[in-house]
Amino acid sequence: MSQKFVLATHNPGKLKEMSSILSRFGVEVVSPKELGITVDVEETGTTFAENAMLKAKTICAAAGLPAIADDSGLCVDALNGGPGVYSARYGGEGLDDKGRYTLLLNSMRGQATRAAHFTCSIACAFPNGDTLTAEGQVQGTIAFAPMGEGGFGYDPVFFYPPLAKTFGQLTAEEKSAISHRGQALKEFSAKLETYWGK
Repeated sequence: MSQKFVLATHNPGKLKEMSSILSRFGVEVVSPKELGITVDVEETGTTFAENAMLKAKTICAAAGLPAIADDSGLCVDALNGGPGVYSARYGGEGLDDKGRYTLLLNSMRGQATRAAHFTCSIACAFPNGDTLTAEGQVQGTIAFAPMGEGGFGYDPVFFYPPLAKTFGQLTAEEKSAISHRGQALKEFSAKLETYWGK
């Protein structure tokens, strides 16, 4: 059963990652841009789950199609859980991914505790008002220097001890098997199958 969903993101890395995982379930993912939707959703939530639901509901209303949104970020113990929901805006608007993780490494100088985790909250809103949510988390540490060219965001500085690599050094397949987004999508896919079965 093929179903079209709008993915509420302008991030090409996220679109590619979620498309490859969801295509296994017969879900065709389109971006708001492909549908001519240019709504910019203000992320005013205080949690990943709140932001994901805000985005999903707004894009669903604009597109008239089921919309999936995720909000994810890096939570670093030494920074009291920061950058957290501000991961994509860490350091202000002018910074790119490299600028953000460089700032993070600088603010971690001299920190003995380097524990961190990625969290991903997924929300799906249907035109009939139904919603589904899922969450995934992966534990790791902050590397002392960026390693690897893969992934996006903080991947080059997020070290995953079981594989002794940063997320930036993993293949797309390795990453989706263990990542916070992979886990959240697995849980979401199971809930989606149950939902369709109703």
